[in-house]
Amino acid sequence: MSLNKTYHPETLSLRAGTETTEFGENSEAIFLNSSFKFKNSAQAAARFGGTEPGNIYSRFTNPTVTMFQNKLAALEGAEQCVATSSGMSAILACVMGLCNAGDHVVASRSVFGTTVQLFGNILKRWGLEVTFVSLTNPSEWQAAITPKTKLFFVETPSNPLTEVCDIKVLAGIAHEANAYLVVDNCFCTPAIQKPLDLGADIIIHSATKYIDGQGRCLGGAVLGSKTLMEPVYGFLRTAGVTMSAFNAWVFLKGLETLHIRMEAHSRKAFELATWLETQPQVARVYYPGLASHPQYALASQQQVSGGGIVSFEVKPKSNQTKQEAAWELIDATELISITANLGDAKSTITHPATTTHSRITAEARLEVGISDNLIRIAVGLEHVDDLKADLRF
Repeated sequence: MSLNKTYHPETLSLRAGTETTEFGENSEAIFLNSSFKFKNSAQAAARFGGTEPGNIYSRFTNPTVTMFQNKLAALEGAEQCVATSSGMSAILACVMGLCNAGDHVVASRSVFGTTVQLFGNILKRWGLEVTFVSLTNPSEWQAAITPKTKLFFVETPSNPLTEVCDIKVLAGIAHEANAYLVVDNCFCTPAIQKPLDLGADIIIHSATKYIDGQGRCLGGAVLGSKTLMEPVYGFLRTAGVTMSAFNAWVFLKGLETLHIRMEAHSRKAFELATWLETQPQVARVYYPGLASHPQYALASQQQVSGGGIVSFEVKPKSNQTKQEAAWELIDATELISITANLGDAKSTITHPATTTHSRITAEARLEVGISDNLIRIAVGLEHVDDLKADLRF
């Protein structure tokens, strides 16, 4: 499809990136094959040498994956997308493609627990220096900069407290230091937030979440300029952190309904969060669409809506610990799925301190506000009254 015209995002979700074979299919084809034939040796040499475009081997070139990459790039307003096997492999490909041993990364303390492990343990063993700072305090980012700083890395909103950083401000600080700002846009997707328009250089996605939308497949993506994506693609081509063609096809179908799903997730999450604030058993609610949220004004400026994630702290009974109170509420649910995944059409509920952030220390969890009585709900597409009834306060 020609992108010379200015189409609305909902239209791009359905039409961008689509390639049709000689059979004229209206739904994208799945190319479940490992390699591609060449007409002759000269063409094979040209493909491998990069002088002729075309498919070579599905570790790094596959038509279905390419369609997914082009569609997501169109939605994010990026020049290029590199699809990967998972959200974590997207972060790995980004860092390995752009950084060298001895380089320095400044990252938010509020990133996903596994991201903390990747930066603080695995990549650190290979010579990458990492400083963790407050997501919402720009002065800490400024103070953390060294001559070796290469990347700023943030999730906004954060997991699970939905903290929001000022993307424009952090982009300005990063660029003054000749560093790049990387934004994990998993919680919002391009339907709610466009980080590149706000000054970010690179976007990370776990396609496993809202891009899929039904909890079926693992996948990730890195997006940015062609210049920045070239080394990221080079890492993927060699290391093989590759998205499968089948998963890419599933994500293509997910992108078609992304905007209407995100509207529904956000609407239902706002209603549930508003209700939770009225419950006497709830100590505090975290949701960027609520006026009580610390960054409500900022979220209203850089997000279309609050998104689908609601977290809250439940009050323990007199004979309970904080964890016991949280587990009691979670275990009493019958409708909401007890699982740490999010972005599903089915609502999910989890206890971050013992699941998603269990591999970081208790001190580190408290430092970023993850208490033992914190519960996270990824609000799905069920009727909100049924979700309220399932939370047996």
